[in-house]
Amino acid sequence: MRMGVLDIGSNTGHLLIVDAYRGGPPVPAHSFKEPLRLAEHLDAEQRVTDEGVARLVKYAVEATHEAAEKGCDTVLAFATSAVRDAVNADEVIQAVNEATGLDLSVLPGEDEARLTFLAVRRWFGWSSGRLGVFDIGGGSLELAVGADEEPDVVSSLPLGAGRLTRERLERGASLPELRLQVRKEIGQLAGPLLRGGGFDRAVATSKTFRSLARMCGAAPSAEGPYVRRVLSAQRLGKLVDQLATMTPDEVAALPGATVDRAHQMRAGAVVAEAAMDLFGVEELEICPWALREGVLIEHLDHL
Repeated sequence: MRMGVLDIGSNTGHLLIVDAYRGGPPVPAHSFKEPLRLAEHLDAEQRVTDEGVARLVKYAVEATHEAAEKGCDTVLAFATSAVRDAVNADEVIQAVNEATGLDLSVLPGEDEARLTFLAVRRWFGWSSGRLGVFDIGGGSLELAVGADEEPDVVSSLPLGAGRLTRERLERGASLPELRLQVRKEIGQLAGPLLRGGGFDRAVATSKTFRSLARMCGAAPSAEGPYVRRVLSAQRLGKLVDQLATMTPDEVAALPGATVDRAHQMRAGAVVAEAAMDLFGVEELEICPWALREGVLIEHLDHL
């Protein structure tokens, strides 16, 4: 069957259309995305502004039409951190659903971590043993650990690259100050997540980690999803120092960076470095599947 997954994130709206069936991998058929930057459309009271809602509704309508044009019979729609944290989340969801006929819902942070873990487990399989999964989004950091398809422990922290850039760096915090704040918050979770033992395989997913890995020498996306890509702690440490003195335009010129996310790569790198250090991870393997694939897999499993 042809299905769509509409992911409304803190940075980007992304419709992924796949050909999917139970027992097989979802095969990407089409992608339609737009940099919405919803997190930057939150006012002082943490409400999504009228402009932000209008941009979201416009994109959601276009994405719904795109899905219909490409032959989708189902569109699974969800929103993550930016809408989840907004005080007018219900109004935002209602506006989108009334304009599109979708059933857009807010995905809790713990479910985000759980479904991303499911996608990683299906990609790497049972031979990976106990998995540790790390995911830096625009608004939050998701962590999950376990030896089964359901993780033993999940956590979601407000340490997204966009959030930290907006709330800390752009308000005058120094990089050393940000580093200490991030390490303090992640450090509170290291014990509970490692209580059952270390990781047989440590994995990272999603755009921030993919970009950091590419900046550190990983293969480009043009080489396909089956090429092994890793992010090493040693190379990441050097990249953090390099990013500290670069402008967003200079960052955007690096391999793997994009213009719309370049301004938040410093914060993303600080979070990634802290997570790897505090969990004792020398190397993270990059998984091409993440939250959208996890949502699809769970839906297919329940059919």
